[in-house]
Amino acid sequence: MTAGIDAPDRRGRTGLDQHGRDLTRNPRVRIRDVEVLACDWYVLRKTTFDYQHSDGHWSREQRETYDRGDGATILLYNTGHETVLLTRQFRLPAYVNGHPDGMLIETPAGLLDGDGPQEAIRREAAEETGHTIGDTEHVFDVYMSPGSVTERLHFFAAPYSPATATGDAGGIATEGEDIAIVELPFAEALSMVRSGQIADAKTIMLLQWAALDGPFRRTVPGYSVSKVSP
Repeated sequence: MTAGIDAPDRRGRTGLDQHGRDLTRNPRVRIRDVEVLACDWYVLRKTTFDYQHSDGHWSREQRETYDRGDGATILLYNTGHETVLLTRQFRLPAYVNGHPDGMLIETPAGLLDGDGPQEAIRREAAEETGHTIGDTEHVFDVYMSPGSVTERLHFFAAPYSPATATGDAGGIATEGEDIAIVELPFAEALSMVRSGQIADAKTIMLLQWAALDGPFRRTVPGYSVSKVSP
Protein backbone atom coordinates (compact mmCIF):
# COMPACT_ATOMS: atom_id res chain seq x y z
CA MET A 1 0.00 0.00 0.00
CA THR A 2 1.39 3.38 -1.03
CA ALA A 3 0.22 6.66 0.51
CA GLY A 4 -1.55 8.87 -2.00
CA ILE A 5 -2.04 6.03 -4.48
CA ASP A 6 -3.92 3.10 -2.95
CA ALA A 7 -3.82 4.31 0.65
CA PRO A 8 -4.76 7.77 2.03
CA ASP A 9 -1.94 10.27 2.43
CA ARG A 10 -1.85 12.79 5.29
CA ARG A 11 -4.61 14.79 3.59
CA GLY A 12 -6.75 11.70 2.92
CA ARG A 13 -6.05 11.56 -0.82
CA THR A 14 -5.73 8.48 -3.01
CA GLY A 15 -5.34 7.98 -6.75
CA LEU A 16 -2.84 10.80 -7.11
CA ASP A 17 -1.05 8.85 -9.83
CA GLN A 18 -4.12 9.10 -12.09
CA HIS A 19 -3.96 12.87 -12.49
CA GLY A 20 -3.42 13.80 -16.15
CA ARG A 21 -3.53 10.27 -17.55
CA ASP A 22 -6.78 10.91 -19.43
CA LEU A 23 -5.72 14.15 -21.14
CA THR A 24 -6.44 14.09 -24.88
CA ARG A 25 -7.02 17.77 -25.72
CA ASN A 26 -3.70 18.09 -27.57
CA PRO A 27 -3.21 15.41 -30.27
CA ARG A 28 0.54 16.08 -30.22
CA VAL A 29 0.78 14.91 -26.60
CA ARG A 30 0.27 11.30 -25.48
CA ILE A 31 0.52 10.65 -21.75
CA ARG A 32 2.32 7.36 -21.05
CA ASP A 33 2.85 7.25 -17.28
CA VAL A 34 2.40 9.31 -14.11
CA GLU A 35 4.57 8.62 -11.07
CA VAL A 36 4.01 10.22 -7.66
CA LEU A 37 7.40 11.25 -6.25
CA ALA A 38 6.09 12.91 -3.07
CA CYS A 39 2.71 13.73 -1.52
CA ASP A 40 3.36 15.20 1.91
CA TRP A 41 1.20 18.33 1.75
CA TYR A 42 1.45 19.16 -1.96
CA VAL A 43 2.09 16.65 -4.75
CA LEU A 44 5.23 16.16 -6.84
CA ARG A 45 4.72 14.01 -9.93
CA LYS A 46 6.89 12.78 -12.79
CA THR A 47 4.97 12.42 -16.04
CA THR A 48 6.23 10.51 -19.07
CA PHE A 49 4.70 11.51 -22.39
CA ASP A 50 5.28 11.36 -26.12
CA TYR A 51 5.46 14.71 -27.87
CA GLN A 52 5.19 15.40 -31.59
CA HIS A 53 7.50 18.23 -32.62
CA SER A 54 6.70 20.84 -35.26
CA ASP A 55 8.70 18.91 -37.88
CA GLY A 56 6.53 15.85 -37.26
CA HIS A 57 8.89 13.57 -35.32
CA TRP A 58 7.96 12.14 -31.92
CA SER A 59 10.12 12.07 -28.79
CA ARG A 60 9.67 10.54 -25.36
CA GLU A 61 9.78 13.26 -22.67
CA GLN A 62 9.62 13.40 -18.87
CA ARG A 63 8.66 16.39 -16.73
CA GLU A 64 8.24 16.91 -13.01
CA THR A 65 5.23 18.95 -11.91
CA TYR A 66 4.55 20.43 -8.48
CA ASP A 67 0.84 20.56 -7.68
CA ARG A 68 -0.13 22.83 -4.79
CA GLY A 69 -3.61 23.62 -6.03
CA ASP A 70 -4.83 26.90 -7.52
CA GLY A 71 -4.79 30.19 -5.64
CA ALA A 72 -6.02 33.77 -5.62
CA THR A 73 -4.57 37.17 -4.82
CA ILE A 74 -6.01 40.68 -4.46
CA LEU A 75 -4.90 44.29 -4.61
CA LEU A 76 -6.66 46.34 -1.93
CA TYR A 77 -6.69 50.04 -2.84
CA ASN A 78 -8.06 53.33 -1.57
CA THR A 79 -8.40 55.88 -4.35
CA GLY A 80 -9.32 58.71 -1.98
CA HIS A 81 -6.01 58.44 -0.15
CA GLU A 82 -4.15 56.96 -3.15
CA THR A 83 -2.88 54.05 -1.06
CA VAL A 84 -2.64 50.27 -1.32
CA LEU A 85 -2.76 47.71 1.48
CA LEU A 86 -0.06 45.06 1.28
CA THR A 87 1.42 42.45 3.62
CA ARG A 88 4.89 41.49 4.79
CA GLN A 89 5.82 37.95 5.77
CA PHE A 90 8.76 35.54 5.82
CA ARG A 91 9.20 33.38 2.72
CA LEU A 92 11.78 30.61 3.16
CA PRO A 93 12.20 29.83 -0.59
CA ALA A 94 13.08 33.47 -1.28
CA TYR A 95 15.42 33.55 1.73
CA VAL A 96 17.41 30.50 0.63
CA ASN A 97 17.62 31.90 -2.91
CA GLY A 98 19.31 35.19 -2.17
CA HIS A 99 16.69 37.49 -0.64
CA PRO A 100 18.40 39.41 2.21
CA ASP A 101 15.98 38.46 5.00
CA GLY A 102 13.15 36.58 3.29
CA MET A 103 10.59 39.20 4.36
CA LEU A 104 8.57 39.85 1.21
CA ILE A 105 6.03 42.61 0.65
CA GLU A 106 3.04 41.10 -1.15
CA THR A 107 -0.60 41.39 -2.03
CA PRO A 108 -2.82 39.16 0.16
CA ALA A 109 -3.05 35.69 -1.34
CA GLY A 110 -3.79 32.07 -0.60
CA LEU A 111 -4.86 28.72 -2.00
CA LEU A 112 -8.47 28.10 -2.98
CA ASP A 113 -8.72 25.04 -0.69
CA GLY A 114 -11.94 23.90 -2.34
CA ASP A 115 -13.59 27.33 -2.49
CA GLY A 116 -14.31 29.41 -5.57
CA PRO A 117 -11.70 32.10 -6.36
CA GLN A 118 -13.79 35.07 -5.12
CA GLU A 119 -14.84 33.30 -1.95
CA ALA A 120 -11.25 32.23 -1.30
CA ILE A 121 -9.76 35.70 -1.77
CA ARG A 122 -12.34 37.32 0.50
CA ARG A 123 -11.37 34.76 3.14
CA GLU A 124 -7.65 35.41 2.68
CA ALA A 125 -8.08 39.20 2.73
CA ALA A 126 -9.98 38.96 6.01
CA GLU A 127 -7.46 36.60 7.59
CA GLU A 128 -4.36 38.52 6.49
CA THR A 129 -5.49 42.16 6.65
CA GLY A 130 -8.60 42.16 8.84
CA HIS A 131 -10.64 43.80 6.06
CA THR A 132 -13.99 42.39 4.96
CA ILE A 133 -14.21 42.91 1.22
CA GLY A 134 -17.46 43.11 -0.72
CA ASP A 135 -17.51 43.13 -4.51
CA THR A 136 -14.23 42.26 -6.18
CA GLU A 137 -13.01 43.02 -9.69
CA HIS A 138 -11.57 40.07 -11.57
CA VAL A 139 -8.36 41.17 -13.28
CA PHE A 140 -6.87 38.06 -14.95
CA ASP A 141 -5.82 34.45 -14.35
CA VAL A 142 -2.15 33.53 -14.71
CA TYR A 143 0.07 30.45 -14.65
CA MET A 144 2.91 31.79 -12.51
CA SER A 145 5.60 29.18 -13.23
CA PRO A 146 4.29 26.95 -16.03
CA GLY A 147 7.54 25.09 -16.54
CA SER A 148 7.16 23.16 -13.29
CA VAL A 149 4.24 24.36 -11.13
CA THR A 150 0.63 23.59 -12.05
CA GLU A 151 -0.87 26.46 -10.04
CA ARG A 152 -3.14 28.96 -11.77
CA LEU A 153 -3.48 32.19 -9.80
CA HIS A 154 -6.69 34.24 -9.95
CA PHE A 155 -6.07 38.00 -9.65
CA PHE A 156 -8.58 40.41 -8.12
CA ALA A 157 -8.81 44.01 -6.94
CA ALA A 158 -11.15 45.72 -4.50
CA PRO A 159 -11.38 48.99 -2.55
CA TYR A 160 -10.73 49.16 1.17
CA SER A 161 -11.47 51.84 3.76
CA PRO A 162 -11.73 52.20 7.54
CA ALA A 163 -15.26 50.83 7.24
CA THR A 164 -13.99 47.51 5.85
CA ALA A 165 -11.56 46.99 8.76
CA THR A 166 -13.78 44.62 10.71
CA GLY A 167 -11.40 42.07 12.22
CA ASP A 168 -7.90 41.19 13.35
CA ALA A 169 -5.04 40.99 10.87
CA GLY A 170 -1.97 38.81 10.89
CA GLY A 171 -3.07 35.49 9.41
CA ILE A 172 -3.77 32.18 11.13
CA ALA A 173 -1.30 31.73 13.98
CA THR A 174 -2.00 28.00 14.29
CA GLU A 175 -0.81 27.61 10.69
CA GLY A 176 2.43 29.44 11.44
CA GLU A 177 1.41 32.69 9.80
CA ASP A 178 2.89 35.93 11.16
CA ILE A 179 1.78 38.61 8.73
CA ALA A 180 2.31 42.36 9.09
CA ILE A 181 0.18 44.96 7.30
CA VAL A 182 1.93 47.51 5.07
CA GLU A 183 -0.10 50.50 3.89
CA LEU A 184 1.72 52.48 1.23
CA PRO A 185 1.05 55.44 -1.05
CA PHE A 186 0.58 53.95 -4.50
CA ALA A 187 3.40 56.05 -5.95
CA GLU A 188 5.75 54.76 -3.24
CA ALA A 189 4.77 51.16 -4.00
CA LEU A 190 5.70 51.71 -7.65
CA SER A 191 8.99 53.21 -6.57
CA MET A 192 9.68 50.13 -4.43
CA VAL A 193 9.20 47.96 -7.51
CA ARG A 194 11.82 50.04 -9.31
CA SER A 195 14.26 49.72 -6.40
CA GLY A 196 13.66 46.00 -5.88
CA GLN A 197 12.13 46.41 -2.43
CA ILE A 198 8.99 44.82 -3.83
CA ALA A 199 10.17 41.65 -5.57
CA ASP A 200 7.06 39.46 -5.59
CA ALA A 201 5.68 38.72 -9.06
CA LYS A 202 1.96 38.77 -8.30
CA THR A 203 2.32 42.07 -6.44
CA ILE A 204 4.26 43.72 -9.26
CA MET A 205 1.68 42.52 -11.78
CA LEU A 206 -1.24 43.96 -9.82
CA LEU A 207 0.55 47.27 -9.19
CA GLN A 208 1.33 47.61 -12.88
CA TRP A 209 -2.28 46.75 -13.76
CA ALA A 210 -3.50 49.40 -11.30
CA ALA A 211 -1.34 52.02 -13.02
CA LEU A 212 -2.11 50.95 -16.59
CA ASP A 213 -5.78 49.96 -16.50
CA GLY A 214 -6.90 50.01 -12.88
CA PRO A 215 -7.90 52.53 -10.23
CA PHE A 216 -4.73 54.68 -10.45
CA ARG A 217 -4.39 54.93 -14.22
CA ARG A 218 -5.20 58.65 -14.17
CA THR A 219 -2.87 59.48 -11.28
CA VAL A 220 0.42 58.25 -12.79
CA PRO A 221 1.23 60.64 -15.68
CA GLY A 222 3.45 59.14 -18.33
CA TYR A 223 3.49 55.74 -16.67
CA SER A 224 4.79 52.79 -18.67
CA VAL A 225 5.62 49.21 -17.76
CA SER A 226 9.30 49.80 -18.46
CA LYS A 227 9.42 52.46 -15.77
CA VAL A 228 8.60 50.03 -12.98
CA SER A 229 10.62 47.03 -14.10
CA PRO A 230 13.06 46.11 -11.29
